[in-house]
This record gives sequence, C-alpha cells and structure tokens, in this order.
Amino acid sequence: MIMLSYQFISQISIIGRTQWNILAQQNLFCQYEWLVALENSHCASAHTGWQPHHLAVYQQDTLIAILPGYIKSHSYGEYVFDWSWAEAYEAHSLTYYPKWLSGVPFTPITGKRILTKTLTTELSAYIQHVLQQEMLNKQWSSTHINFLTQAEHFNDTMMIRHAVQFHWQNKGFQCFDDFLATMTARKRKMIKKERSQVAATSLNIIWLSGDEITTEHMQGFFSCYQQTYLKRSGHHGYLNWAFFDEIQRTMQKSIHLCIAYDTETLVAASLYLSDGDTLYGRYWGSLAEYQHLHFELCYYRGIDFAIKNQLLRFDAGAQGEHKLARGFEPKTTYSAHQIADPMFARAITDFIARERIHIAQYALQCKAQLPFKNE
Repeated sequence: MIMLSYQFISQISIIGRTQWNILAQQNLFCQYEWLVALENSHCASAHTGWQPHHLAVYQQDTLIAILPGYIKSHSYGEYVFDWSWAEAYEAHSLTYYPKWLSGVPFTPITGKRILTKTLTTELSAYIQHVLQQEMLNKQWSSTHINFLTQAEHFNDTMMIRHAVQFHWQNKGFQCFDDFLATMTARKRKMIKKERSQVAATSLNIIWLSGDEITTEHMQGFFSCYQQTYLKRSGHHGYLNWAFFDEIQRTMQKSIHLCIAYDTETLVAASLYLSDGDTLYGRYWGSLAEYQHLHFELCYYRGIDFAIKNQLLRFDAGAQGEHKLARGFEPKTTYSAHQIADPMFARAITDFIARERIHIAQYALQCKAQLPFKNE
C-alpha cells in the first residue's frame, strides 16, 4: 500500500505557483494566479469568512494532490445554498459554523476540485478519510466540495447534491444568424428586437482582450461592478480593486472586457475569461439604465465571441431562467457534503434525496422551455 500523508496550508504561496499549477493544469479558476489574487487582496481571508485552509496530500515527500479549501463562518458567496441547514442547527441550539468548504470563492463554475495528475480510487478514499477525521477533530459541523466534476464523486461518506445552471453550446455555428436559425420564429424575433433596440442607441460597444485592456479600462469596469452590486445588494461586491488589478497583470491572456461607451464615457462593462474551449462570463455592471443592455453585454456579445473564436461552450454564470429563452440549456451541477452530527446527517441525506427528484423534474421542465425548433 502506498503511504500517503497530508497537511493543511494556510496560504497558497506556501506551495508556490509552479507546484500548484502542475496539479491545477488547465483548470482556470483553480490555477494559482486566480486563487492567490483572492488571498493577496484579502477577499478570501478569515476577516471575510473565507479563511484559506487548503488540503495538500503527499506521497512520501512528493505533493500529489491539492484541494483548495476554506474554513467558513457563513454561507455567502458559495452558490450552493445551505442556509436552511444552518437555520435547522440554530433551531436545535447547535452551531453550523465553522464548516470547511472546497471550492473557488464567489465562483460557481464546475471544475476539478481535487487537483491531481491522476485521481485513483486509493487517493479518493484517503481524501474522504482525511476530511472525515478533520471534521471530527476540528469540530467542524460539516465539509463540502462545491461544483466538482462527476468523475470526482465520493460515494462512500459524502452525499452528492444536484443543482441546475444554464450554459450555451456551440453547435458548429459560423455566425450569430446561424444560431438564431435554430430557434422558433417567435424567440428569434424577440432576440432581434432586443439587439436592435440596443443598436439604435448612441452606444458604442467594443471588445478588448489581453494587453489591449489598460488600467483605465479595468477601473471603469470596476466602477460599474461596484455600482451595480450596491444597487442590487446594498454592498460593493465581494471583490475589491486589488483583486481585479492583480488578475489583469497575472492572467492577462485569459481576460476579456466587453465595454459600452456613450460618446466617450464608459457606461457599462462585462468581464469575461476564456480557456481552451470555454468562455466564462463572470462580472457585469452599469452606471446608467439602458433597455436590454445587460442581455447584449452579458449574453449576446458572449455568444458572438464564442462563435468567432470557435469556443465550444459559454458559461454565463449561476441561475437565471431568463437564459432559457436566449438559448442557454440546463446543465446539472454537483456538490458533495458530509455532516458530523448523525441526526442531521440522516435528515440531510433524506432532504438531498428528495431534492434530487425535484431537480431532475425542474431540468426536464427547463428543457421543455428551450426556444429551439423541433428537430
């Protein structure tokens, strides 16, 4: 039997960029640059309720796996909702926090959470054992792995929870009109009307990528981001200027901005990232109200970009049933959970089993609402 050992790391910089990225590979939002920017900017910190506590697994002295992880003192910024679990604990005079979570803070994007070259059955079982023991030793209420891939499912000690997001699929389109041609006449007309209303304004919309994006552009986007969060949620957003400033420098090749100008004034912007085959729409904001501009900058321009750059998929973020009418299809996402308290473990297991039935029904209902012509 191969001897494995582990330790928890309080800062990603302890492992370092080279070792981390060898294991992260092409997993964009688990790469060193993204995660260290969250730590350097203090967006992910004990103060914000995202205390870095990464699990590193070693075979003899060689690092073979990492789970990016955080000790959580709340459930904000996770996008896998367990507020009702926390309320149930409180109703029984128990504490739900702290808990441990493996995931990417504020980023509801599916990807490998066990960063390793080869995920073996033995390694998977060892990680389950470590998390279970640490949960009991550290008196965490629970451990969670959010937005993991199907290949990483833990079947022994962790409960698998399902949810639904909406992603756009590139089916070999050569242009936006090719995509529209797959739709029913009514939905095609709706999208054309929305886009024409934006085109009829005085707005000039441009794409910038990589080194085309200046600090001034990013600061303009950041002002839009903060203003929109303030209006919607009463705060300036989870991410600060230090974070965006750092990723602009360290992840330049992956970053794109779609910016709307009214004459020479930047009035709205969307920040995107891309990897080899996927476009990710991450953040948006505007300084003024323009009808349908959100759809244009966050969906239609993203679809255009994906087609022109021959990307296979466009992930425009969590939630949003309004995406269905615009050609985004339902996709199942997964999270894994283990609960320390036996009584709550049984109750939550039952809850997840019933929830999965509803999620499956919901996904079917969503598919029935898609705007495409019947084949």
